[in-house]
Amino acid sequence: PKKQEKKKCTKAKSKLESENGTTFYLKVHVPWDVLATYTELLKIKMPFKENDITRKQEVRMNWLFKPFRLPDEVMNPEPDYFTASFQKDKFDFFHIENRDTFFHASTRNRIAYYILSRCLYGTEEGTKKIGIKRLLNNGSYIAAYPLHDCQYSKRSEEPGCDSDRYTLYCDWARFSCFYKEQPLNLIRRYYGEKTGIYFAWLGFYTEMLFFAAIVGVLCFLYGASTYNENLWSKEICNASIGGDIIMCPLCDKKCTYWKLITTCQSSKQSHLFDNFGTVFFAMFMGIWVTLFLEFWKRRQARLEYEWDLVDFEEEQDHDFRPEYEAKCTLRKLNPITQEDEPYMPLPSKMARFLLSGATVLFWIALIIASIIAVIVYRLAVNTAFSSIIKGNTVHDLKLVGSLITPQMATSLTASCLNFIAIMILNFFYERVAIWITDIEINKTHLEYENRLTTKMFLFQFVNCYSSCFYVAFFKGKFVGYPGKYMYMFGQWRNEECDPGGCLIELSTQLLIIMAGKQMWGNIQEALVPWLLNWWRSRKAHVNPKKLCSRWEQDFDLQCTQEFGLFYEYLEMVIQFGFITIFVASFPLAPLLALVNNILEVRVDAWKFTTQFRRPVAAKANNIGAWDEILNGVAILSVVTNAFIVAFTSDMIPRLVYYYSYHPGKEPTMEGFINNSLSIFDIRQFNERNKPDAKDIPSWFDSNTVTTCRYRDYRYPPGHEKEYSQTVQYWHIMAAKMAFIVIMEHVVFFVKFIIAWIIPDVPSDVKERIKRERYLTTEYLHNYELQKLRQQLEEQSNPALCLASKHNLSAFCLALTQASKPCVCKDSAP
Repeated sequence: PKKQEKKKCTKAKSKLESENGTTFYLKVHVPWDVLATYTELLKIKMPFKENDITRKQEVRMNWLFKPFRLPDEVMNPEPDYFTASFQKDKFDFFHIENRDTFFHASTRNRIAYYILSRCLYGTEEGTKKIGIKRLLNNGSYIAAYPLHDCQYSKRSEEPGCDSDRYTLYCDWARFSCFYKEQPLNLIRRYYGEKTGIYFAWLGFYTEMLFFAAIVGVLCFLYGASTYNENLWSKEICNASIGGDIIMCPLCDKKCTYWKLITTCQSSKQSHLFDNFGTVFFAMFMGIWVTLFLEFWKRRQARLEYEWDLVDFEEEQDHDFRPEYEAKCTLRKLNPITQEDEPYMPLPSKMARFLLSGATVLFWIALIIASIIAVIVYRLAVNTAFSSIIKGNTVHDLKLVGSLITPQMATSLTASCLNFIAIMILNFFYERVAIWITDIEINKTHLEYENRLTTKMFLFQFVNCYSSCFYVAFFKGKFVGYPGKYMYMFGQWRNEECDPGGCLIELSTQLLIIMAGKQMWGNIQEALVPWLLNWWRSRKAHVNPKKLCSRWEQDFDLQCTQEFGLFYEYLEMVIQFGFITIFVASFPLAPLLALVNNILEVRVDAWKFTTQFRRPVAAKANNIGAWDEILNGVAILSVVTNAFIVAFTSDMIPRLVYYYSYHPGKEPTMEGFINNSLSIFDIRQFNERNKPDAKDIPSWFDSNTVTTCRYRDYRYPPGHEKEYSQTVQYWHIMAAKMAFIVIMEHVVFFVKFIIAWIIPDVPSDVKERIKRERYLTTEYLHNYELQKLRQQLEEQSNPALCLASKHNLSAFCLALTQASKPCVCKDSAP
């Protein structure tokens, strides 16, 4: 820390000297000796020699990418050095120009927090009181946080003081920089590796979304270009075909007969997403997600080397959580370290995990219950909307059908209701998941975060995706047929798909939930912290903010939560699930995600830089448990998209008809609509299903019209297999299963080949790691020899050297270069 800063801090000896006169600020500084000791303890790598490895010349189109690049002093704020684990007794081996600047601010605050979180400050009934967290919880301290280096809006005026916050604000946090690259090295130096790896992942994910968005838009444009060319929509919109087909009621009593022509617009809209481009896009996304994960591994490996995190995973194993050390009073010998360490007995651990598992199952059951409630709502209000949305003439039916149908109204309101339920339940999930994970008393920070991540994602997965799974794979699949419908709980008739198909409903559901979550998330992240900070500063300070000290200004900012990045990852991974698991139903989903993420990067940057206290720096060489979750979502997405194309889309029935059941010699889609509708004798309706006489439209003449049509493949009345599935139905089912098997095997095979071809670590990174380790060993060896020569030269009398036979060559080399005589004794011949 700067001497000027120390002088300022020593003045504030009482709370009366603070601006508001009520808060006492105690600033903790870590001396050089303590920093050096804990840097060695934590095995933090420090520079010892400037990197002399020649980088491979990259072929760049500088004139094309220059507008997107930042100045080199921003992208690379410090030279590239070889690094080695710091050793206090060899401090002159390392590249130390200035002791005050040798340790970065992120390293200093990490070490300070490491010490504070493990300090023993008392005992009570034989229980140790350890750590700043307990003092924060019991109110002894209000907050503990590292300081920002300056105001974000102007550069620091103190000589020699860093202004990284100002630089980050100007070149990263402003939305006008949305098209610029991110200064990851500066982010890492200021906030630490854990924050840096998050923004590196988010930026890489956004870059890869650009390619998925382009293909998705092309698929959508293909559907739009063939909007008026699909024959099945033309048949529905034809007055002599769709206008003469009378459909069976879609619900009991309140629903009446209707004409197929009323679904003209919805069938055309469905074609925007339900076309041959959808099949291609579903397969493309299965390959895209593999490329994304494989290229991210390579990017992560490069950052791991550049940020000195290659051996970091081993360091985490001994980093106990203070809560674990405080609550686990029993100790046992660790066979690896040969030290007594705290441990939890197996019965206690099993009891805690059983309680945790039971709580998780209870909350998942609660989520499923809420989804069932929404389904019941859909079934109940469908009848009500059907009684409201009616028409008495063909013209009226066309008008109503072109605007909104009962199924569409039900789907829209149910989607909005489900979105509200998701937001409400999310509020409770966060607290329940943290409470459950705290009960388990996990051993390390990494273990705690991974288990919290798994629980929260499991909750969010069921909560966010359940309604989409219902529309995609259950709605319209267990309906029955007229006269023998299937009912939920024996009361509500199971819901049929919208006349335009279930795919358009799935697209609507996905759009509302995905867009709603993104809009709400951005409002929460940007507007709420700004309003809270404004109100808190307004209440706390009478004088202008510029008169407040640095620590008081930071105290007015929002507190950085311990798992602040956890919620950022969770939001993006849930979005990742939307654009992969259900992407076959909505090719524009990657475009929506791309637009949101471009905004998300800058909102998060602005929030971290201007609205939140500086987080305690933490190391991380990967994105943790999210990596395994992303791999699981990628595998699931291939399966779900194959099933969506097969069972939710009408693509397979059309192909079966085109190649096997067309009426002419040449394959054609003419007559597909009539072929896909079965016939029912309206005289066989039972009283429960029969529409009310007062609701029957005027154009329906019961004397001349004796049948109605419904979506299915069943034999007509009077056939020996009346209302049982036709041979075509089983052909279509076989084609659907064959498509699922073929698509899954093709995509998984391509995924396997891509994963095998693309190495996880780039070859040049492997070479640099090996080169650095070799040079580190060589330089340390030469350093030891130099120290030995200095010791020998300083001796006035002959030295007696006892050397082992393994190190004899090193000592002999030292002796030949020494100016003083030396007697060597060794057991070797």
